[in-house]
Amino acid sequence: MHFLIALLIRILAGIFTTNLFRNVIRRAGWLSLPVEQSLPRLAAGILVVCLADSILRISVISWVDPSSGNIVREFSTRFFLMTVENGLYIVPWTAIYYFFHYIEKSRKQEMDTLKLEALVRELELKTIKSHINPHFIFNALNSIRALIDENPIRARTAITELSNILRSSMQTEKQETVFFEKELNIVKDYLALEHIRFEDRLQVQYEIAENTLMQPIPPMMLQTLVENAIKHGISKQVSGGTVIIVSKMNERYHQLVIRNTGRLDNSGNEDGFGLISTRNRLQLLFGGQANFNIREINGNMVEAELHIPLT
Repeated sequence: MHFLIALLIRILAGIFTTNLFRNVIRRAGWLSLPVEQSLPRLAAGILVVCLADSILRISVISWVDPSSGNIVREFSTRFFLMTVENGLYIVPWTAIYYFFHYIEKSRKQEMDTLKLEALVRELELKTIKSHINPHFIFNALNSIRALIDENPIRARTAITELSNILRSSMQTEKQETVFFEKELNIVKDYLALEHIRFEDRLQVQYEIAENTLMQPIPPMMLQTLVENAIKHGISKQVSGGTVIIVSKMNERYHQLVIRNTGRLDNSGNEDGFGLISTRNRLQLLFGGQANFNIREINGNMVEAELHIPLT
């Protein structure tokens, strides 16, 4: 009977003191503190709880069973043993409680960080897109302006081509990627418009593998690189030149190559908007899995090369 009473008192005292300790931890905000600051507070709290639990148990036992005089006579010994005994379950309880909430807090912070990174990526992509479309439009309008006085009929044809390009561009505004075939059609419209301005000075060649047409690529990226080749390559050559567009599979990558007549010094530099936006978009969409390089080949050609991971 005495054993059952002592056991019941131990359980009730433990529930009371640990619940009180939990409320102190939550209200004091120890769970939100760095580990090096919270652990000393928890250690001190554990000691106080163990002592309080021992005092409570001895007091209740003495009140319930006044005949237990040996408890009073051996108070110091029993108090010490009870305190050590309390520590055997309060320390693990506190550790489990703290680290459970610590892991939960870390996971929540990680989720918040991922959500923030996703939001930043979305905002950056939208910012880049908002620069790409006006950048393309202004160059196209400059081409049309050059034709208005010289040949109004061709200018009207150019406006029709531009409207087709803008319509396709607006349809892809909300997409992060589009099929390569759709992007290629936009580029063909753009080159048809530019051919009106350059006439025989601009030659275009396509080397397109059929199995790449349904591969996703960032919208307006190919057009931006082709525009860069025209603006900084072909337009700088007195006799014009050639733009070659290559699309093929290369192991685990969709390989896109844009070659144009010219020298690297005349083809835009590494700090140009088109090149920077291309690198930024690849990094945001594919991380380190995609890459982009531009280099001079054969002394009179510039080659821009994209490797986009297959989906």
